Amino acid sequence: MKVLMVLTSHDQLGNTGRKTGFWLEELAAPYYAFKEAGVEIVLASPKGGQPPLDPKSNEPANQTDMTRRFELDSQATAQLASTVRLDSVSQADFDTVFYPGGHGPLWDLAEDKDSIALIESFIGAGKPVALVCHAPGVLRHVRASDGAPLVNGKKVTGFTNSEEAAVGLTDIVPFLVEDELKAKGGIYSKADDWAPYVVTDGLLITGQNPASSAPAAAVLLKHPALAANS
Repeated sequence: MKVLMVLTSHDQLGNTGRKTGFWLEELAAPYYAFKEAGVEIVLASPKGGQPPLDPKSNEPANQTDMTRRFELDSQATAQLASTVRLDSVSQADFDTVFYPGGHGPLWDLAEDKDSIALIESFIGAGKPVALVCHAPGVLRHVRASDGAPLVNGKKVTGFTNSEEAAVGLTDIVPFLVEDELKAKGGIYSKADDWAPYVVTDGLLITGQNPASSAPAAAVLLKHPALAANS
């Protein structure tokens, strides 16, 4: 089995002068879930090469066993340093796709034509798509085969308005994930702030926050659509 993991290339937190990017736990935890399941992993980003890490995600308070393992894993860090360009990958080469979050995707992947087309292609081919934390926001322009928003009428979750308020970025981000999913017709639900929470609706798997990244990967690996390839 082969999984594509799509990371942001955006490193600016609005006009604050602060850095953002992808959230390390949301890459590391699924990465090792996939590795331990014997899944081949390809990392991609819009610009290719080394994607920007949100520096806050590697502060001591946000480190986990998986983030520390990743940082010490020379093979993993070398793979991260040489992500392939998103416009060079094809859905046909993969069984599934996983989007880690961080604030970066709200600026680039949410508006990226290649990402939008890629997700539509995976869904159209009957392959599951998983996104965690802020990454469900990249679904904002993705459409189903009938032209309606992909999330319309689907059960979804993602980073909550209250979690965004807790990190003080409500007025900085280009849009709020919870509000956007609801605006596009998603049947949005959530757990307590920072608690792991994963929702599955057909081929779509969404996780609420960083703590949901490992559970989302576990749900993805057990998805019926992947059973034939496991």
